[in-house]
Amino acid sequence: MSNVTPPQRSSSFRRFLTAAVISSAGSSVTAVAMPILVVQLLDATPFEVGMVNAAQFIPYAVLGLFAGVYVDRWRRKPILVWASIGRAVALGTVPLLWLAGLLHIWVLVIVLLLFGSFSVFGFAAMQSLLPRLVPRSQLVKANARLDQADAAATTLGPTVGGALVGLLGAPVVIAVDAISYLADAALNYGLDVDEPRPASRSRNLMNEVREGLRFTYRHRTLNPLAISTHVWFLANGAALTVLSLFALRSLGFSAYTYGLLLTTFGVASLLGASSAHAIGTRIGSGRAVILARTL
Repeated sequence: MSNVTPPQRSSSFRRFLTAAVISSAGSSVTAVAMPILVVQLLDATPFEVGMVNAAQFIPYAVLGLFAGVYVDRWRRKPILVWASIGRAVALGTVPLLWLAGLLHIWVLVIVLLLFGSFSVFGFAAMQSLLPRLVPRSQLVKANARLDQADAAATTLGPTVGGALVGLLGAPVVIAVDAISYLADAALNYGLDVDEPRPASRSRNLMNEVREGLRFTYRHRTLNPLAISTHVWFLANGAALTVLSLFALRSLGFSAYTYGLLLTTFGVASLLGASSAHAIGTRIGSGRAVILARTL
């Protein structure tokens, strides 16, 4: 159990939440800037647009199996800090390469693979650190607040991002996101959390991965949840690829209009996150997940 007192936990969670809001806002801005950069400035083909989008998801499929194992072996707070610094450096290379005339589609793919790799470890560390910041009885509520903050940033971010892209250009806006990850790292570095160093013992990485896979895919609840998440990632990746091409080329949307389109996603996410805790309490978390997936 953590030795952090409830007031300290509350303060640390607020800091943790602020860091999450800043990074989510930056990512929402990039959600507008990146398609503009790829589709309009780099004039990518549909296949190249697909590769750029795939580069953001491939690390989750490849490294997700190992991230959880390593996060269990290391302290979460340093992972969270270094993951944010890594994402900041990866994104920061995009405007620099653009200014140097060296930014090409396949270079961008490599940068996004690195960005996604850091994101996998950052996400795993964030989920694992949260129970040390709030009491177990408050975990559902804390997760709902994180989702609300993310949805609020997703609602406002694309609109602001579209305006900034029109004013400053996509590469500069991506630099703003890189700076947001540095702020995220600084806030998480200051977290007051009691996290003892994991016991150093010899463990077989592949055995742990296999155990994790067996546990997940033989579990009565986790198995269908994992499979449905795989399907969602595949479908969402395809939809985002087609959406950016359709909106920016076929319909000729401006950066600001495209940002407004993504804002509608944020509004829906905010409504869902705001009602998640109440719905989960009323009908149960499992039924809430099924209802949300069905809708």
